[in-house]
Amino acid sequence: MNGRKLAAFALSGVMAVGLTACGGNGEPNESPAGGSGGEAYLVGICQLAPHDALDAATRGFKAALVEAFGEDGVKFDEQNAGGEYNNCATIVDGFVSENVDLMLANATYSLQAAQSATADIPILGTAITNYGIALGLDSTEDKVLGGNISGTSDLAPLDQQAAMLQELFPDAENVGLLYCSAEPNSVFQVETIQGYLEEMGYTCTQYAFTDVNDLSAVTQSACDGSDVIYIPTDNTAANNTETIANVVIPAGVPVVCGESGICSGCGVATLSISYEELGRITGEMAVQILTGEADVSELAIQYDTAVTKMYNAANCEALGITVPDGYQPIE
Repeated sequence: MNGRKLAAFALSGVMAVGLTACGGNGEPNESPAGGSGGEAYLVGICQLAPHDALDAATRGFKAALVEAFGEDGVKFDEQNAGGEYNNCATIVDGFVSENVDLMLANATYSLQAAQSATADIPILGTAITNYGIALGLDSTEDKVLGGNISGTSDLAPLDQQAAMLQELFPDAENVGLLYCSAEPNSVFQVETIQGYLEEMGYTCTQYAFTDVNDLSAVTQSACDGSDVIYIPTDNTAANNTETIANVVIPAGVPVVCGESGICSGCGVATLSISYEELGRITGEMAVQILTGEADVSELAIQYDTAVTKMYNAANCEALGITVPDGYQPIE
């Protein structure tokens, strides 16, 4: 096993090393904690920003590991980059110095920073739309990547999202595609769904903002030129839904979103995966790697294949939109 491990128990400042890990009641856990010696796996978590989707993915990831190893069998160094790429680099460099057993890179910038930091420590990504694009690979297909990186993709079927937009707004003519140009996977999603929407007869216009500083102005431009707006699974948008809502709701322009977290802030409807389930799938992959059941270089990118039509009741009411049967309210 690569990486340093943390001793799970200490007594009077002296580490107590046993043959098995013990639970809180002093009895051995059913699952061994970090292998021999009663030691706990140390897992570094770098999350790009604090927003609902990424929070849920981290929560599901941790739950899967704790379920497998027990509270004392795995320790997390969980850090949030606050939406800043440079912070991601600093965080993962720290994980390398700690010699963690495995890293979780939550969102594209976190994954790119981890890729640059180490070729030895196993890295699992989550909430990554397309690994080929995120990592600058020749192929944009998500498959076995080789090396020390694998993970899960949050890509919901874009053709189905386009069909949902058409179901809700069949009489619309102009669709604005609002996204952050600094996020390569947002560009990928927008270009892909634009093809589907144009085949349906919509006129599509891309509205790209560079960061939060021009988000409000670009959103206003999108409202001025669109009957409906589509926002992909974009981290900058997800972290600033209030800014978007403050423009689109007064303008009376509905927003269809790539995931439920964005929709809960500024959208009316989404076809979304469960990010908590996505994180859990990633955690199950981590268990396989840490126990030696699987090698990260041989694990294919995995997906949460269950998607749900959801709607934001408050925003739908504010815009006078009646959602057809088959949509679940976002809680």
